[in-house]
Amino acid sequence: MKKDIHPSNYRLVVFQDLSCGESFLTHSCVNSKDTITWEDGNEYPLVKLEISNKSHPFFTGKMKFVDTAGRIDKFNKKFAKFAKKKTQSEEKVSE
Repeated sequence: MKKDIHPSNYRLVVFQDLSCGESFLTHSCVNSKDTITWEDGNEYPLVKLEISNKSHPFFTGKMKFVDTAGRIDKFNKKFAKFAKKKTQSEEKVSE
């Protein structure tokens, strides 16, 4: 195994899944500005996750409904002013 390629600043870190509220404590070297007091009374760095094995459909067996149509409409409305309008000559070329 190669020497001196792994980080040396491993410490205990709490990872929190924001979609279901689950948290777990493990060793990591990820940087974080947030901290949290864990069940043992000690304060640890906090890393917020959008998805983990506690909320991912593959692991839970449950599908979570996502309002993709609403997000697409919101995106289109937000960026409609930047859309380039087709001229009549461009429409004829596309036909």
